[in-house]
Amino acid sequence: MSPSDETTIRRIGIVGAGSMGSMMALGIAELGFDISIWDVSPDNVKQALSRKPEGGEGGRNGKLDGFTDIAEFTGSLSSEQVKVLIFSITHGNAADEVIAKMGHHLGEGFIVLDGGNEHYRDTERRQRELSEKGVAWIGMGVCVYRPGWLGALRQDDAQRNRKRVLERWNSEGSLRSTFLVQIGAEICQRKKTPQGDGQGEGTGEGGYVLDDVLDKVVQDDDSSEGTGFWSVMEAASRHVSAPTIAAGQFLRYAGGERAERLEVAKELQTPSPKHADVQDEEAFLEELRRAVYASFVCAFCQGLELISKASRAEQWNVDLSTCIRIWREGCIIQSSQIADTLEAALAAKQGKEVSNIKLLKPVSQVLQANYPALKNIVLKGTEWDAVIPSLSASLEYLKYIGSTALPTQFMEAEMDFFGAHAYDRPHVKGEDPGKAKKGAHHYEWRPA
Repeated sequence: MSPSDETTIRRIGIVGAGSMGSMMALGIAELGFDISIWDVSPDNVKQALSRKPEGGEGGRNGKLDGFTDIAEFTGSLSSEQVKVLIFSITHGNAADEVIAKMGHHLGEGFIVLDGGNEHYRDTERRQRELSEKGVAWIGMGVCVYRPGWLGALRQDDAQRNRKRVLERWNSEGSLRSTFLVQIGAEICQRKKTPQGDGQGEGTGEGGYVLDDVLDKVVQDDDSSEGTGFWSVMEAASRHVSAPTIAAGQFLRYAGGERAERLEVAKELQTPSPKHADVQDEEAFLEELRRAVYASFVCAFCQGLELISKASRAEQWNVDLSTCIRIWREGCIIQSSQIADTLEAALAAKQGKEVSNIKLLKPVSQVLQANYPALKNIVLKGTEWDAVIPSLSASLEYLKYIGSTALPTQFMEAEMDFFGAHAYDRPHVKGEDPGKAKKGAHHYEWRPA
């Protein structure tokens, strides 16, 4: 879209002049829009303005104006027929605080695109509250990719090997155009240089930048990242088994607690990951590729099944095939081969509701074909004491999600023992398989 298209929008307001907000401002200005940018921090505004183009140089044609007074900021959009604001601030209370600051300045004719990756319940609440003032509030997920796996192969050549392997995986086969594989290759190849980067990081005569990165993920501890947490909580609240997704999130939590981990490591003295002695490296890498592919597909199944269940409950009428098509142009979860498989399989259902992705024949065939590789890699990882939580969780998921006899039989008996919750019997019509509801039988395990 540009100002010459069928729209009267000439100026857009951006709330938040941090790194994401300021880069967004410059990007939109390149399209010819004038930009008003506001932040609670004058320093952030000043920093954003220091990047602004002069006289449209470099193809940036729009003007960039900074504000620290919120009334002046909203007033700069007064001549616009439709007043568009983009919120580029942290999810949660921050958005509510800005809304409160704007007060009566936020009213009829405003459209707010919330780029804070907000929890949908908060988005729905703001939509209800602001609709009374004539404000349209739209929740909008935003991810900014800034260009810039660790395994158990030999160390000296490991980075080059990883980079080569990941680049090959990303360019061909079942992991083709998978974004996380792509950036994995970039990260693994980046060597330190004497001058470092523009900020002085990555300085050194040898080694890789990755060697300087501590294994401490802080975005969960400081609550600046919520999407993984919300996904796990949503899966639990809607009774959707999503262990691949959850395993990754719980690993992040452990990552943030580095100080505690160092103390626990002294007490547990668990073995460190061993360097692998692989006889046939190409065969091993192919098996690893297939295992990673299977785990990725498991994650897609879990996420789509969660969306499907939520859509039914909330009456959203989400078309999963369209959902996959949109994700093709997304960021983190791009994966062309998986998208090709899923979109075609879902489209073949011709709009019929799909609640279990694994019942789609192309998906079940992929999982069945790659199960042996996943099992072998998890066995090797266990033997080598490698940290592989999502691969392990994916294997267990496939084992129990396709099982006809689970240990939950014992759990159900325990429930009946402790609280007379009752149970259904196998091979009884109306009970097996039957719905998940209170059973028809109770046994007096300990007669009163």
